[in-house]
Amino acid sequence: MKSKPQTTNTDPIAIFDSGVGGLSIAQCINHHLPNENLLYVADTLHAPYGDKTAEFIQQRVNEIAYWFIERNAKAIVVACNTATVNAIDQLRKNISIPVIGVEPAIKPAVNLSKNKKVAILVTKATAENQRFLTLVAQYSHNSEVIIQPCPGLVELIEQDKKNSPECELLLSKYLQPLLDKGVDTFVLGCTHYPLVKGIINKICGANVIIMETALPVTEQLQRQLALHNLINPSDKIGTTRFYSSKHSDMQQALFTHIWQQSLQLNSYP
Repeated sequence: MKSKPQTTNTDPIAIFDSGVGGLSIAQCINHHLPNENLLYVADTLHAPYGDKTAEFIQQRVNEIAYWFIERNAKAIVVACNTATVNAIDQLRKNISIPVIGVEPAIKPAVNLSKNKKVAILVTKATAENQRFLTLVAQYSHNSEVIIQPCPGLVELIEQDKKNSPECELLLSKYLQPLLDKGVDTFVLGCTHYPLVKGIINKICGANVIIMETALPVTEQLQRQLALHNLINPSDKIGTTRFYSSKHSDMQQALFTHIWQQSLQLNSYP
């Protein structure tokens, strides 16, 4: 039975991820929809989702979604590729407000690749997910699409080591063999990965295309809000409230560093 929350167009948009990766989506939403109020939850206590079971991910997604609904969220953005492929279908069946997920930009990547060799950087859980594999098969066409799991990368980003030699070494290990195979287009299939896009660019060079999903997700959110008459008519700048399931001084510093302005991090739940 779908819940029927009474939402209005001034209610907040809810955004969540296993950690800080979804902030790359939240920043884009905040930039393009500055009058909207946002709620952001990082389920850092259970990050990364990439090594969790589908059942566990669904349980966390449902718990967080219902917490958002209790706070009158008018739409939910699942700003996590792993959570999207493992849990979004069942979530949409259970709640009635718009739910926007993150799909890797496979189709445009295939269209842009000159060598017809594309690599998708993902978590282990996404790499093994049937919904994701079906999507890859659907859009591969005449191109070679290589799925590259990146174990350990989310953990380094969550530890604020994204600019460390350790992170660059790990990325080189994953990227260099793909470059050697002639891959010229990379899809960032995890919302954490845009936070290390600078290092990816450094390793890959200027002739390689890097695809991310923040703008397409934001545009889909705008379409859904318009469709359901939920766009905030206010001309005031909206507020953003941040929550983490592993509240700490380090988390506070990490959020502030990524968001690039001072903020108050609250404990979830």
